[in-house]
Amino acid sequence: MNGNPSSALCINHLTVNYDTRSVLWDLSFEVPSGRFVGIIGPNGAGKSSLIKAVLNLVEPLSGSIEFFGKPFKEVSHRIAYVPQRSSVDWDFPITAFDLVLMGRYGKLGVLKWPRAADRAAARRALEMVGMDHLAHRQISQLSGGEQQRLFIARALLQEADIYFMDEPFIGVDMATEKAIVGLLDLLRKEGKTLFVVHHDLNTVEQYFDFLILLNTSLIATGATSEVFTPELIRRAYGKNFLIDEAARLSKNKTSGMR
Repeated sequence: MNGNPSSALCINHLTVNYDTRSVLWDLSFEVPSGRFVGIIGPNGAGKSSLIKAVLNLVEPLSGSIEFFGKPFKEVSHRIAYVPQRSSVDWDFPITAFDLVLMGRYGKLGVLKWPRAADRAAARRALEMVGMDHLAHRQISQLSGGEQQRLFIARALLQEADIYFMDEPFIGVDMATEKAIVGLLDLLRKEGKTLFVVHHDLNTVEQYFDFLILLNTSLIATGATSEVFTPELIRRAYGKNFLIDEAARLSKNKTSGMR
């Protein structure tokens, strides 16, 4: 599989080990641009590890990764990352506005201070996630859902073409989740590509138009209508009550696999 300049992401024979344990095994797949992609699989399936590998945060054992036909280092300015909320020290004494403004630092260069235009862009990003009224609140004083909205706003400020989000809906209420999904869908309609690690199988078909189904190895990837099927769900998760229910809800779907 060669990198396709029109594809947002192309992975060829990617394997990732932690010590001697394999967390991702021989993954090869391609994702077209302009898709809202759900990364789906059970706990320990390698979903977060996949994001860290493609963003050069962990070193693969083998394989190649390309964005728009180029390696990460050549297009890193076009890629934004929203990590898990638990990875941040929320007691650090900065305001919501300051946290969002950090999204601009990659474009400023060394020793350059944010301009008035950068501050205005940060205020607009806060407005887009409904957080402008809390701009001067210390981040430690915010709820989990409010903190997650800040992460999204900071990513928006990067004005990227590809967004990776690791469990952005953990710890947020349903109203916040729906608002974030609506915002991400608007980005997709603008031609952006979004990758989201997601756990709730009940909303997969509603949210995503493309899936990466993982359990250490690649189970399937492709359009949601083709790969979110009872057979492939069972292969990823194993047979239990929850998955049987998900299979029942998707029983009218046609099996498919790339």
